[in-house]
Amino acid sequence: MTSRLTPDICIIGGGSGGLSVAAAAAAFGVSVVLIEKARMGGDCLNYGCVPSKAMIAAGKHARAIAEAPQFGVTAGDAVVNFRKVHDHIRSVIGAIAPNDSVERFRAMGVTVIEAEAKFIDKTTVMAGDAEIRARRYVIATGSSPLVPPIPGLDTVDYLTNETLFTRTRAPRHLVIIGGGPIGMEMAQAHRRLGAEVTVVEGARALGKDDPELAAIVLDTVRAEGVTILEGSKVASVEKRGKSGIRVNYESEAGNGSVDGSDLLLAVGRLANVEGLGLDEAGVKHDRRGIKVGTNLRSSNSRVYAIGDVAGGLQFTHVANYHAGLVVQQILFRLPAKENRDIIPWVTYTDPELAHVGLSEAEAATRHGGRISILRWPYAENDRAQAERKTRGLIKMVVDRKARILGVSIAGAGAGEMINMWALAVSNGMTLKDVRGYVPPYPTMAEIGKRAAITYYSPLTRKPFVRWIVRFLRRFG
Repeated sequence: MTSRLTPDICIIGGGSGGLSVAAAAAAFGVSVVLIEKARMGGDCLNYGCVPSKAMIAAGKHARAIAEAPQFGVTAGDAVVNFRKVHDHIRSVIGAIAPNDSVERFRAMGVTVIEAEAKFIDKTTVMAGDAEIRARRYVIATGSSPLVPPIPGLDTVDYLTNETLFTRTRAPRHLVIIGGGPIGMEMAQAHRRLGAEVTVVEGARALGKDDPELAAIVLDTVRAEGVTILEGSKVASVEKRGKSGIRVNYESEAGNGSVDGSDLLLAVGRLANVEGLGLDEAGVKHDRRGIKVGTNLRSSNSRVYAIGDVAGGLQFTHVANYHAGLVVQQILFRLPAKENRDIIPWVTYTDPELAHVGLSEAEAATRHGGRISILRWPYAENDRAQAERKTRGLIKMVVDRKARILGVSIAGAGAGEMINMWALAVSNGMTLKDVRGYVPPYPTMAEIGKRAAITYYSPLTRKPFVRWIVRFLRRFG
């Protein structure tokens, strides 16, 4: 028999964004149906952010042993048990999973349906034996790894983020196609855990980040032994021997190939829009995702889309940000608009690479070149010296009124340090606000304060300012 449900909100997708909407709505006593066909927690918990950061943490411990002699501590060579690394990753997922579980959300009063959802018309969704007619729908189906049309790829075994973390054996030589954040994070982590690693990137590695700061990260990753082939377009893939692979590439320097034991695809992601019946729902979409306005509403006024499937920035925290905007509109009828200028992002290499706001190029375009660029190196920070983490830089973009437009950081702890600057950018703060706060000593957060103060350095050399100082001295 078909059961008919008429909730206030129907959410399709049990990843970070969908769960955030469900939890918030349920907290206000709103009737919610949540539909998830696979694992609760979505990509982030099961295949993305959580397992990748757990692996990165294991790699950092291995690296710490190698760097220990700098501090007068000798621990011998690191011995990596990759099966135990795998167990560590699974245990981290297991510790977090109850927060996203079906049981927890049902206890909140959410009706959870474990089935595939599909619109059959503009107002109705079918999921299993349930027919849902909701006042509003929120599509939060996320994205999946892109598998590019590379000749020969169908003849070899390859990994994506959905299969990488199930392995209990370390790759001998991991070849990664794609030099974006995922590719570079996994390249460094696997290198630290004992694998030989080669990254093949068709353009510039970490190409979406500030080139000056990206270079700091890439130089470090190369120094640790990762080979990064930039400007190298993959032409084909083929088997090599019984279990190996060969990646053939083309570049301005000439054609070449790299042989490896394992292949990881990290070339981007595609929005999960297939099979949802979006055409039947009157929801416009393409391969990049559902077309939405700044209010995240689709061409069907009943339907919102959030997170990766909305076709914008693909980060877990963006999905959660979207969730808040949608809840504001659905529950309280208050207008809300997405502002991508306030979204921070972090690449969790070592050193980390973090950014929020406008880049130098974007700020120059929007403000007609009337901007200032402030910098301060990690090497000039006492805490960085004490911990021998002196490779890094903070770069700040401000306008003529000293308003903070954007901040980029490459260095230790950049992902934590960017939080303060995300707050500053989102609230339109100026350097005067930064000048007035006192960071504890010694901390790396002082690096940002020192960069901000450099904005005022030219004042010390202005004749008129010096005249005022001399004049005021006369009064004792």
